[in-house]
Amino acid sequence: MHPLATAIAPLLEQIGATAVPAEQRAPGDVVLYWEGAPAVAVRLPGEELTSALDRMIAQVEAELGAALPELPRADKQRAVRLLEERGAFTLRKSVEAVAKALGVSRFTVYNYLNREQPGSS
Repeated sequence: MHPLATAIAPLLEQIGATAVPAEQRAPGDVVLYWEGAPAVAVRLPGEELTSALDRMIAQVEAELGAALPELPRADKQRAVRLLEERGAFTLRKSVEAVAKALGVSRFTVYNYLNREQPGSS
């Protein structure tokens, strides 16, 4: 695999994309060039794959060690803070989606977002 593919691998993992050799590109792949020649093709996730918000939620669940609805209240609050830090709430309809994933109301998510964080004054 081309060194460019190795360099961008962490980014691709975060967005759910994969790198394929440029000569194996398919329609819809994004070709990246190195010194004027096709180096690697990036295959973006299809409609059937999870959205960016779904991936963020899955990452937070893995980090906290449980599915969001199973978390105690304090960890749900932490999950909301982690999602906020990662930009989840800049996405359209994210509060509703996070509320559904947590098993709480939108109002509760807004309360978690507006809650003063421990150690801040």
